[in-house]
Amino acid sequence: MYAIVEIAGHQFKVEKDQRVFVNRLQTEEGKKVSFDNVLLVADGDKVTVGAPAIDGAQVGAKVLKHLKGDKVIVFKKKRRKGYRVKNGHRQSLTEIVIESIAASGAKKAAKVENKEAKKAAPAKATKKAEPKAEVAAPKAKKVEATQDLSKLTVAELKDMAKAKGVEGISSMKKADLIAALS
Repeated sequence: MYAIVEIAGHQFKVEKDQRVFVNRLQTEEGKKVSFDNVLLVADGDKVTVGAPAIDGAQVGAKVLKHLKGDKVIVFKKKRRKGYRVKNGHRQSLTEIVIESIAASGAKKAAKVENKEAKKAAPAKATKKAEPKAEVAAPKAKKVEATQDLSKLTVAELKDMAKAKGVEGISSMKKADLIAALS
């Protein structure tokens, strides 16, 4: 039995107990990981092809270790110009071993939970934002009663003048705002 599965942006033909080097995964060493994007499953003569992926199919694997691949030399040259650049690169890889291939019956619950969590999060944020606006108004009244007006910024003075209904505050300077408020 083998399967063609997409792992970290690349497609691999995998079998049970096969070791595969894939692009670096965020999973820790020794942890198990499952891949839901199974494109093809073949069990003897029975071949199942997805469009694009097979619903319910899953490949289970275990992360063995994280490592770096062989060094690749990148040499650039332009003839007759004296331009030569030599760079090296080592790709970050993860070695995994395929433990199981399930043709059907696997669940994609993790993705559904993430979508629900994302939808719920903005609703909570808007509820929290409303009380902050209500809290800001009493602070302005307290500031007005307790502090000297010359210690406030021009923006705070303009907000206080707007709340009192003073007109023409956009062209007023700080001294004019203090005179209008007192």
